[in-house]
Amino acid sequence: MQNLTVTLIQTTLEWEDKDANLRNLETKINNIKEATQVVILPEMFTTGFSMTPEKFAEDMGGHSVQWIKKLAQKKKIILTGSLIIQENKQYYNRLIWILPNGQLYYYDKRHLFGYAGEDEHYTPGTNRLIVSVNGWRILLQVCYDLRFPVWARQEATEESPYEYDAIIYVANWPQKRNLVWKTLLQARAIENMSYVIGVNRIGNDGNGFHHSGDSRIIHPLGTVLYEKSDTEDVYTYTLQKDELEKTRSRFPFAKDADKFNILLP
Repeated sequence: MQNLTVTLIQTTLEWEDKDANLRNLETKINNIKEATQVVILPEMFTTGFSMTPEKFAEDMGGHSVQWIKKLAQKKKIILTGSLIIQENKQYYNRLIWILPNGQLYYYDKRHLFGYAGEDEHYTPGTNRLIVSVNGWRILLQVCYDLRFPVWARQEATEESPYEYDAIIYVANWPQKRNLVWKTLLQARAIENMSYVIGVNRIGNDGNGFHHSGDSRIIHPLGTVLYEKSDTEDVYTYTLQKDELEKTRSRFPFAKDADKFNILLP
């Protein structure tokens, strides 16, 4: 396990305008000066939080996925964020994780935001995804998943009480509920003794909801290491292996955790 450098892109999203969003994001990614390993984009980064997937969905060979692959290869980074994918006549809010060599993993958002009708248009995922980079194990989640702690809870293995070392949440979380966003990001870090990274958008969407961003990096003990509100920002930070190991060694709370199984319908 080595240190891990990540870059958060907090940006405005042009409502349901794929070309404009891809141009904007490509410019931002190309302008990153620091050496980085993982670049994180918001939820539904091509469209904003759209409930018209029939207009904007692509398959896994579509233009936006190819765009991610090419940019990851060009910049020699892992690139991740969610977009609308159609597969087997169903729509998914799918988080893509693409390596520089083109290898691809994905996670379909499990908890669909019924308050906005997301559950009427999209199909929920059924599997969690933990990826590995530089020896770090990273749990990938999307926006509303944040409200459901069991879905993020560490599951102990025979080798370790820690299933993963960091959680990434990509989001379109509105400003009017940003207290919940901020509080739960810290809670997920504290209860799982892991770094937590939340990447949110800013600006107004097509439904008039304002997003203040409030993207964050949280230490395993809950300390806010980075936060930015109400402005675009491209921020690079290095997660410290020694700090994580020291914290877990000093506070071995995970050994007292309950064992459990997640049952899906």
